[in-house]
Amino acid sequence: MRILFISIIFLTSLTGMCHPAGKEYNGEEAKELFDKVFTMVFGPEGSSLSYSVNIVGLYKTQGDVVYKDKKISYEEKRFAAWEDGKVAYMVDKEKKKVDIHDFNDDKKDKYLSMFKYDLNNFAYSYKVKGEYYELTAKVKNSKFFGIRSVTAMVLRSNLHPVSLSIKLAFITTTVQISNFHSGNINENVFTFPKHRFTDYQYIDHRVRSAN
Repeated sequence: MRILFISIIFLTSLTGMCHPAGKEYNGEEAKELFDKVFTMVFGPEGSSLSYSVNIVGLYKTQGDVVYKDKKISYEEKRFAAWEDGKVAYMVDKEKKKVDIHDFNDDKKDKYLSMFKYDLNNFAYSYKVKGEYYELTAKVKNSKFFGIRSVTAMVLRSNLHPVSLSIKLAFITTTVQISNFHSGNINENVFTFPKHRFTDYQYIDHRVRSAN
């Protein structure tokens, strides 16, 4: 599920803008906002949030996620992960298993390759809708699988994200967001708490040097 939250890049940095309601802004102006937001959420200051998603009949979960540069940690009822920029620990609580990967290994998440994308392959736009900013990114050349578009609703008063609507090939699902914070991320949250999983099976998938 963590792949859905790459879309959090659409969440902030619209402070002080006075645009007419309903008008759509796109092109370079929207792309510049996107680039600024990307740095805010995934940059050196990092961010954290809680999420809840319910894809009727397919998947239902809720949890918490923290980002900072190349680092990420998230935890929900069944799955959890800690990635410190070098090593990724992927936990399956139901199977009582911990898979260890190099942090840049696509195989650490079976859905990762399906949802990878080029940031330049999106058309960006945003609108003012009442008390919200509606931020949208549409894939220019979408594949059969993967994300087609993402729309985020953000409160204009404090720029806190409220929801993400993610359109895939056959379904559209909405992720509810709460407790969003930017900055002041403690580095300890990315350290794998091995003491919590002492009775788990560990499988190391890292590529080792021959020397």
